[in-house]
Amino acid sequence: MLHKCITSVVQQTRRPDRIVVVDNDSQDFSLASLEQSSFPNLEVVRLRENIGFAAGNNLAIERIHDCEWVALLNPDAFPHNTWLERLLEAAARHPEHACFASRQLSATDRERLDGAGDVYHVSGMHWRRGHGAAARGSFTESEEVFSPCGAAALFRTDVLRDTGGFDESFFCYAEDVDLGFRLQLQGYRSLYVPDAVVDHVGSASTGRHSDFSVYHAHRNLVWVYFKNMPWPLFWIYLPQHVLLNLVSLVWFSLHGQSRVILRAKWHALRGLPRILRGRRRVQAGKRVDIRKLWRGMSKGLFIPYIRPSM
Repeated sequence: MLHKCITSVVQQTRRPDRIVVVDNDSQDFSLASLEQSSFPNLEVVRLRENIGFAAGNNLAIERIHDCEWVALLNPDAFPHNTWLERLLEAAARHPEHACFASRQLSATDRERLDGAGDVYHVSGMHWRRGHGAAARGSFTESEEVFSPCGAAALFRTDVLRDTGGFDESFFCYAEDVDLGFRLQLQGYRSLYVPDAVVDHVGSASTGRHSDFSVYHAHRNLVWVYFKNMPWPLFWIYLPQHVLLNLVSLVWFSLHGQSRVILRAKWHALRGLPRILRGRRRVQAGKRVDIRKLWRGMSKGLFIPYIRPSM
């Protein structure tokens, strides 16, 4: 998939100035095809261990200090040829926004949406808007979203640095929602760009509902809530957050993943002292009106998804 991804990038109508590929100690010879091709402006960073999605992206962002904008792209995301041009056009038209979400089609069924920006529910659950919906006629208007999906998004580079980038303790999954939440708290806004289109496989390396993805998604779900949900919303919606976690325990236990979901929640609790220390820093930098933040969240008693976006 990596070769297809980079081929799509170099065929953009607006060529990127730099392309940085961070290889997290891959063992499948995925870099071999890149080395045999002469892709322009391509820099490959080889790591001797898998440091995770969050740390890998932070490493790449550090290397592009000379660029005003950074577009993040997963290797299983294949941008249509005007993708980058449309994102940069939207950035020029909307200087009040700091990050931009793509329209993601399912790579296995392009008649279906993979997502149109991320939704955050007051309980702490999060998902990609429109995931699985018919693509035709759906989410065709540009509008604000809670956060962009990190699989294909554009960010102002200075904002990423000022915010601290991705939280590397998350390793992978929900780190983009955590970043989006922190950006919201600091007053930065996210915009969905419907004509910036990518085809996305989703969890191609880890497996959509594997033990690995369930563990990281449900551990990190707790951390996002405890780190970012501001007072008094934290206390108001804490009962729903607890209920969500209890329902998740029952759901995954009934589906044969009791051990992994219990381990995820136990490790989430063990990590709370560190998360709460981080919370002090996050909340100290809050500049947004809490009512505006609340209006941008999904609400209601019933949570539409047990499985977070993966």
